[in-house]
Amino acid sequence: MDNFVITIARGFGSGGKQAGLALAEKLGIPCYERQIIEMASHYSGINKSLFSQVDEQLRGYNLIKKIMKIPANNDIISPAKKSFVSDENLYKIQAKIIRELAKNQSCVIVGKCANYILRDFDNVASFYIEAPRDACVKSICERMGVTEEEANKMIVQTDKYRSDYYKYLTGGKNWMSPIAYDMTINSARAGRDKCPDIMIDYLRLKFGDDVFEKKGTEANAEALKQLGIIK
Repeated sequence: MDNFVITIARGFGSGGKQAGLALAEKLGIPCYERQIIEMASHYSGINKSLFSQVDEQLRGYNLIKKIMKIPANNDIISPAKKSFVSDENLYKIQAKIIRELAKNQSCVIVGKCANYILRDFDNVASFYIEAPRDACVKSICERMGVTEEEANKMIVQTDKYRSDYYKYLTGGKNWMSPIAYDMTINSARAGRDKCPDIMIDYLRLKFGDDVFEKKGTEANAEALKQLGIIK
């Protein structure tokens, strides 16, 4: 195995994104979240604002009526067709970017249904990071300078649209199901600063120590340039 990928799903306020960034820094590999939107825009020629509109959420759909699986062929729709900028096609373009990253580069991917997209890849370890509501509220209040009432509202809204987005694009699967991940971490119990080390310990168990010596970021970046994924 020449490279490995860590996917991180996270409850809002749990510190999952920060854990992903810290993990990537410790391992010396990139961490992708919003950058995938930039890549997808560059790859497809679609304005990144459209990708931002469907970033882990849905635009104006009645979810109960619309839950469905992505078509089995997973082909990206031609730019000549009106549905080129549909939610499903924007998702497929991001999914293609994520798969190409997993094939060519060691990295951390935060959100974007990456654990589902890469569920059949042998070089992937997926984590879900969550924390009790009071810990999430405290973190959001401190980080964003909002009241506890505002923080609670933000948690409900953000986790709901992430959950709805995941269900919609995976055929109704549960975003928080523990069987969708290698490991679920309670960041309040484990300690937020220890989450990266816990994930690294698991990576060693799953992939072995030698995998950390094969990340080859410069070569992998060159491969992505050849694929037209990055400039």
